[in-house]
Amino acid sequence: MIELLWPYMALFLPLPVLVYLLAPKADQRQPALQVPFFGQASNFDSGITGSNRRSLLRRVLLMLTWLALVLAATRPQWIGQPVNLPTSGRDLLLAVDISGSMGTEDMELKGSMQTRLAVVKAVVGDFVERRQGDRLGLILFGTQAYLQTPLTFDRNTVRTLLTETPLGIAGGKTAIGDAIGLAVKRLQARPAENRVLVLLTDGVNNVGEVDPVQASKLAAQEGIRIYTIGFGAEEMAVPGFFFNRTVNPSAELDTETLTQIASMTGGIFQRARSSDELSEIYRALDELEPIEQDAETYRPVRSLYWWPLALALCLSLTMAALHPVLTTWVYGLLANLADRKKQGGTA
Repeated sequence: MIELLWPYMALFLPLPVLVYLLAPKADQRQPALQVPFFGQASNFDSGITGSNRRSLLRRVLLMLTWLALVLAATRPQWIGQPVNLPTSGRDLLLAVDISGSMGTEDMELKGSMQTRLAVVKAVVGDFVERRQGDRLGLILFGTQAYLQTPLTFDRNTVRTLLTETPLGIAGGKTAIGDAIGLAVKRLQARPAENRVLVLLTDGVNNVGEVDPVQASKLAAQEGIRIYTIGFGAEEMAVPGFFFNRTVNPSAELDTETLTQIASMTGGIFQRARSSDELSEIYRALDELEPIEQDAETYRPVRSLYWWPLALALCLSLTMAALHPVLTTWVYGLLANLADRKKQGGTA
C-alpha cells in the first residue's frame, strides 16, 4: 500500500489561492521587460500574447505543478508485503577436530566404512541446517586453530565450508586449548546471553599455547557454555600377518579433560562411538539449547516522492517553453538568423 510519511504537508495545498486573494495586486501599467525585437517576432505569430487558450493552459500547468510539489513534500512511500527476518537466537560456535587421527576409518555410514571426519561432516551438517535463527560459526583445529566461518545467519555457507574442509589442513596434532581460547575471543564481544561452544575431538590436547582447563576457566568467566563430544569407536579390526586383531582406536581420547571442560562451563560431555550415537548427541543439543524466539517481520519501504517531483520538473519546463517572453525571444532569435541569412544571400 501507499503511505504518506509527512501528510501534514498537504496543508500547504491552498497556499496559492490564499496568496492570490490576500496579496496586493501588482501594478501592471509598466512593462516588466522590454523586448526590442517584438515586432519581428509578431510576424511569426501575431496573437502570441493575446491567446486566451495559451493562458488557460499555463494556469492548468501551474496548478498541476503545485499539486505535484505538495504531493512530493508529503513523502509518499510504498509499503510492501511483510517479510520474515531470521530470528536472533544463540551465538553458537562449532569447533571440529580435523587432525590426522580424524582420518581413521572406524565409522559406518550408510552401509560402508567411512572416516571419522566424513561422518562428522554429514552429522554436523544436518545439525547446522536445523539451527535456523542461530548465529553459527565454525572453528577448525589441529596443530593450529583458526576461524573458518565467523558468526553468521548463513547456514548454507557454514555447512559448505565444513563439507569442503580437507583432512589435516590445520596440522596433524590436536590443540584443544587453542580452539577454546579462539572461541572465547570470538564470543566475548557478543551479547552475554546464550553463548555456546560445541567442541568435537577424537584425541588429547598435545600441542598449543593455551591449556584446555585454563581456557575453560576463561570461558566460564565470560558465561560461555561448552558442550564437549568425544568421538571415535572403541573397537576396530586390524588385519595381521596370520589373523585380524582388535584394537581400540580411541585409546588416546582424553575423556577426563573433556568432562572437566564441560562441567566447569555448565555444559555436558558426551561420548559418541558410532555415527548413530553422534547423531543422537546433536539432536539432544537441539533440546538442550532450543530456539525459542518470536518471529520477526519487516515490510520493505520504497520512496516514491521523486515521481511527483519529476512530474513537477517536466511541467515547469513545459510552462517555460510556453511562456510568451521565452517564445518571443526564440522567435526574435529565429528572425535575426533569417535576416542574416537573407542579407548573406543578397550579398
